[in-house]
Amino acid sequence: MQISKILHTGLLCALSIITFAQNSPVTISGQVKTEEGETLPGAAVALKGTAIGTFSANDGRFSLENVHPGSYQLIVSFLGYQSQLKQITVKAGEHPKLNFRLASDSRELESVSVIGRTETKEINRQAYNVTAIDAKKLQNSTLDLSHALDRVSGVRVRESGGVGSNMNFSLNGFTGRQVKFFLDGVPMDNFGSSFQLNNIPINLAERVEVYKGVVPIWLGSDALGGAVNIVTNTKQNSYLDASYSYGSFNTHRTGINAGFTSKNGFTAQLNAFQNYSDNNYWINVDVADVNTGEYFRNQRLRRFHDTYHNETLIANVGVVGKKFADKLLVGITLGQNKAEIQTGARMVSVFGQWHRKGNIVMPSLKYQKKDLFVKGLHVNISANYNLGQEQNIDTVYRRYNWFQQFKQYEGAGSERERSMYKYRNNNGLATANASYTINSKHSVTVNNVYNTFNRKGRDELYPDADKYEQPRINTKNVLGLGYKFDYSERWNTSLFVKHFSQHNKYSVSYNPSGNYGDVAYKEQKNSFSKMGYGLASTYFLAKNLQLKGSFEKSYRLPETDELFGDLLNLEGNIELDPETSNNYNLGVSYQTHINKIHRFSIDANVLYRDAQGFIRPKLNANQTKQVMDNLADVTNFGVDGEVRYSFKQLFTAGVNLTYQDLRNNTRFEDGYTTESPLYRDRIPNMPFMFGNADAAVFLKDFGHKGNTLTFGYNLLFVHAYYLYWPSLGSDKLDIPRQLSHDVNVVYAMANGKYNVSLECKNMLDGKLYDNFSLQKPSRGFYVKLRYFISK
Repeated sequence: MQISKILHTGLLCALSIITFAQNSPVTISGQVKTEEGETLPGAAVALKGTAIGTFSANDGRFSLENVHPGSYQLIVSFLGYQSQLKQITVKAGEHPKLNFRLASDSRELESVSVIGRTETKEINRQAYNVTAIDAKKLQNSTLDLSHALDRVSGVRVRESGGVGSNMNFSLNGFTGRQVKFFLDGVPMDNFGSSFQLNNIPINLAERVEVYKGVVPIWLGSDALGGAVNIVTNTKQNSYLDASYSYGSFNTHRTGINAGFTSKNGFTAQLNAFQNYSDNNYWINVDVADVNTGEYFRNQRLRRFHDTYHNETLIANVGVVGKKFADKLLVGITLGQNKAEIQTGARMVSVFGQWHRKGNIVMPSLKYQKKDLFVKGLHVNISANYNLGQEQNIDTVYRRYNWFQQFKQYEGAGSERERSMYKYRNNNGLATANASYTINSKHSVTVNNVYNTFNRKGRDELYPDADKYEQPRINTKNVLGLGYKFDYSERWNTSLFVKHFSQHNKYSVSYNPSGNYGDVAYKEQKNSFSKMGYGLASTYFLAKNLQLKGSFEKSYRLPETDELFGDLLNLEGNIELDPETSNNYNLGVSYQTHINKIHRFSIDANVLYRDAQGFIRPKLNANQTKQVMDNLADVTNFGVDGEVRYSFKQLFTAGVNLTYQDLRNNTRFEDGYTTESPLYRDRIPNMPFMFGNADAAVFLKDFGHKGNTLTFGYNLLFVHAYYLYWPSLGSDKLDIPRQLSHDVNVVYAMANGKYNVSLECKNMLDGKLYDNFSLQKPSRGFYVKLRYFISK
């Protein structure tokens, strides 16, 4: 009897085990990539008809857990790619591993707004206030990176003239070096004059990320008000993108981007571009005859001494996909530029011979490895050193006017400051970034950026001049530590701290004897050490409604050009102190659609900045150059927003507007007991309201299947603003309101293999000014030819 009970019990247990084994849940895993082999983070993976689903991780891998045996339809989708549906049968005890390669869906991409939130889910879900430009949608235009960024809400790019002119980048009220630029995550602090934002063609980038306010810890450096990260083509495939454009004012632009990756992991990349322009556009200006002094008002003339050209080549070779390195590249950046100088800080200064030139010779090293030593530890290291030279040449003793008349003077002189000074800045940069994923909810990141600067040079006109032997040395280090908590798909928060340090070595001149012309130099040193911190958090109220909030106390150390001058139109100020700001940001993002025909998106942001030691430009004593200066306390309350709409794959339009109220919050000036008359004045020479609008119509299969004809329109608006303090005097010299209309027609053939575009910029020939009296180009027409192939 007892034996019978035991056998009966054993049989029931065996049946239970078999039944459990047949119904026990299993895990489905795999990886999602593009057809070119690039991993796709943020791809949606789900079992159709069930509640089981997930998103692919940074490396494209996914895992579906607790799946019971049975037959399912597994669907994988990602914005801009064709979805895949696979029928699978899950059996007990088996754990299927499935890999997917998604094909690009050009039709879906064309329904996505040209400028808007980034398309990748990973970036979209960040807690940081980030807007991205899909550069691939602009690569048939003649835009450079600066003018593409000028269409983003909160961004204002100010230039002193045409192609290759000096530019100033503003993001939510922070300008110049307060905003940092990166190329694939590497700071561009030491790239020199041959590699600037307004001479880099849009074709170099796949996308451009604009971080407003708080910057992720993996983007190191001392950004005070935001950062711009230019992301190039990182696909492990072979491709060729070649383009040429020609237009008004004898403007030529050429670009070649190519890459090759073999099956054994050898890879080579080449990016080359050139820009040339006479910049002889029309201006309206008052002119005085240099011989008689007779005055002629409002003359319409061409600029005549403003030719600019640059040529740049970036080459990298190395290996990818190896056990010791996911990517190991050795590279070189070579470039040169020459710019004729037409004006000073104002158009009353006219030059006819002064020019500058420079080059870049920069070797580089890049190393990346995921799961180094232990799973979850990702390391990214880069280093470069710029051996390039810059030269300022001003040796002709003449005075010019806008009629191209000149008066020749006897003796050794110049148009402004006699010089043939040739110098090297000897810039070096090293970055290291390590991130460790503890588990699915917790991760940490450490980032360090180290900069060196040592300007050395000589002037053959003054070979014995002591001033050129004086030290101009700067070292800077920024160390950051970050922690991220991913509580759920709906909520994540990041915390970080940063340590900023800088050491300067320089000389100041003095008169030891009191006699006229007696000059000696005294060596000086100063150092700064500061701590910053911040946090960023995001929460999804609904699948298509996201809230973002962030705060940081950040520091920005003075840049070398601000300390030592750029030897052109920026005078050095060695007494500059670091600036600091408490930055508060709040944003909301919402997307919806009606029957998948009408699509709407709304992005809005509110910000508040409280900055001390705010570094801003002002005119120097004789108003011929700019000089940077600390303003004790500045506040900024701003809002910016963007609304976009698209109809099927036929039409898209958007509008954005930015308002920023920068105020002088310094109540008592040093040495004064009464309230400053400038207290709560709006900061001068800073646009406070501006915006953009754009629209495009797409005609699919126009003329032939696979061809697309696109008509586009862009509007730029900038409200008038004062050059000087509003409370000082009745004549503040305002910079007038600006309206610029651009139109374009693009014909893409053979699914984008051959492309032709026609553009008209400043169609109504409006007078455009970013800086007082410095007119920007008049109406211009341009054509661009582009060939693209990838496999």
